[in-house]
Amino acid sequence: MKVGIILNPIAGDGRLKRDWADVASALERHLGRFEMRETLAEGDAERLAIEFAAEGYDLVIAAGGDGTASETADGLLQAAREGYDHAALSLLACGTGSDFARGLGMPDDVDAVLERIAACEIRMIDVGRISYIDDHGALASRHFINIASLGLSGHVDRAVNADRRKGRIPAKVLFLWRTVTEFFNYHFDDVVVTIDDGEPIAGRVALVAIANGPFFGGGMMIAPDASLDDGQFDIIILRAGGKVALMRDIRLLYTGRHRNHPAVTILRGRKVLVEPAVGAFDNSALVDIDGEAPGRVPAEFEIMPRALKLRC
Repeated sequence: MKVGIILNPIAGDGRLKRDWADVASALERHLGRFEMRETLAEGDAERLAIEFAAEGYDLVIAAGGDGTASETADGLLQAAREGYDHAALSLLACGTGSDFARGLGMPDDVDAVLERIAACEIRMIDVGRISYIDDHGALASRHFINIASLGLSGHVDRAVNADRRKGRIPAKVLFLWRTVTEFFNYHFDDVVVTIDDGEPIAGRVALVAIANGPFFGGGMMIAPDASLDDGQFDIIILRAGGKVALMRDIRLLYTGRHRNHPAVTILRGRKVLVEPAVGAFDNSALVDIDGEAPGRVPAEFEIMPRALKLRC
């Protein structure tokens, strides 16, 4: 098996990079010879995944956080459209959130992860595709494998990614702290949500999550019933309310006990359109795409059933 590694050297405060001699030894023990290439900037994982796929690699392992995994998957999907569809994605998670790996039940120990990868079969999973407005006002699009959302989550992403303590303190602590601090400065967004060309749902929201997997935000189980291969999104709408009460109830998100909360609506669908209720740019909610916040609504989300090979 031809194995490629895409290593984000700063993910998890550089833990994998520092321990690379031991990681490389475990890789060779479980998977044989491999080629490792490092990312240097945003977008590198996507580019390297395309290169690995075009060079005939069977397995491409994203060694980093959710952003690295998402970019790698995006590159593999782009390569597949060009006919290079042999490569499967796998994960060696060490990032701030690692929510996609959490949803897969991946162990924390590197040796245990690689033993699982070596033993498991390839499965086909759904991915999402999002079109949105980037920070320069241009239309942009990309794939996501776990969760894309909008509202408070976009602000939290930007705050977490800019925090100098990222990678040095537990992800759950950092995400919770930043959620609290951003929440009290956050102005709720007025949006219109349309699911599968159904009746539009208009309202003031704190968060709208379009989920392929169950976890985001460093361990919040926002979509407890989400499945990676059912051909549908779970759509969670958290409506605006009193900030003190909502902040108190955010704890429910960590255990999935928000299903019956009066401010929460959970729906399912294959296509979701979210538009500002008012056309002004300053009313355009920030989007979160697998832990990154590259733009804002209007945004359209579409499921791609069983489009990606996963070996995890």
